[in-house]
Amino acid sequence: MKKIKIAQIGVTHEHAGGKILSLRKMPDVFDIVGVVDDRASTSPRFPLEIDMKPYEGLKFLTEEEVFVIPGLQAVVVETANADLVPTAIRCMEKNLAIHMDKPGGESLEPFVRLRKSCEEKKLPFQIGYVFRCNPAFQWCIKAVRQGWLGEILEVEGSMNHNYGGDAYQHYLGHFAGGIMYNLGGHLIDVIVAMLGEPKRVFSFLKSAPGWHESIKNNCLAILEYPHATVTLRACSLDPDGLVHRRFRIVGTKGTVELCPLERFDGEPLRMRVTLLEGNEKYPKGTHILDFGVIHDRYAAQLLELSRMVNGEMVNPYGCEHDILVHKVLLAAAGYIKWI
Repeated sequence: MKKIKIAQIGVTHEHAGGKILSLRKMPDVFDIVGVVDDRASTSPRFPLEIDMKPYEGLKFLTEEEVFVIPGLQAVVVETANADLVPTAIRCMEKNLAIHMDKPGGESLEPFVRLRKSCEEKKLPFQIGYVFRCNPAFQWCIKAVRQGWLGEILEVEGSMNHNYGGDAYQHYLGHFAGGIMYNLGGHLIDVIVAMLGEPKRVFSFLKSAPGWHESIKNNCLAILEYPHATVTLRACSLDPDGLVHRRFRIVGTKGTVELCPLERFDGEPLRMRVTLLEGNEKYPKGTHILDFGVIHDRYAAQLLELSRMVNGEMVNPYGCEHDILVHKVLLAAAGYIKWI
């Protein structure tokens, strides 16, 4: 595999520090040629104080300097949320492969322009939905597509947590869609991959007791399909929310329950599956599937990026999928109507 010459634009996204650490763990895959420090941006961000230790020893450049690096192949866009799409558009205009963190902006058209332009230019594009390379979610998508669970009746998902304190609640207040806008795309990406386009989307954006009504930190979205309903929750004040984030599928021939959704504590990721009928891989009955110990949240997706840049694989998530996911996210977060 050829090493990819890559730069990271931005240090202010919630995932920025973790992303650069993952890149640095793969020196045989990525040649990190520079980082753009965007802390001067006035766009809302969390946390307010950025830990710069992950970037020690790396070269800091301006965006303009990054764009003229000879042989630069790809960029990782890790700016504050409001700056993600405008920055990625500038990268697209420089014909660079892009990994852009989520979400894709508070309106549809700029993201559509970005994504379609990358498609037309044949530029690899990834959006950083963290479950795309999670083996448990990949199993769920395969099981639904192959009919192992029968006809799907319901899906439940939770992205609850209790980190960030008061500062995180005020950060959410900068977005009309609140925590559903900030986090809902991770699960919507999976739902759309499993079930496709919903018939209708309903958004319920609530403020937790004691918080200003502009701070939507207790949210629910319902996606309606011909025979199934999907409920997605996101609340930032669930006392034990992070470890009890869950994903549950009920079908006419089986059920799946994943809780927690991911773990990096040295323990294996496990999921409970019950099948009424056997299939080519699993007998009927209840199974505890063990996906092993996962050490890095971002490495697998970034490795996919390198393979796309080197022409070794086609993007498993196409342009139409990405646009549909963002459209559903905007409806789930109350920005557009879908009823």
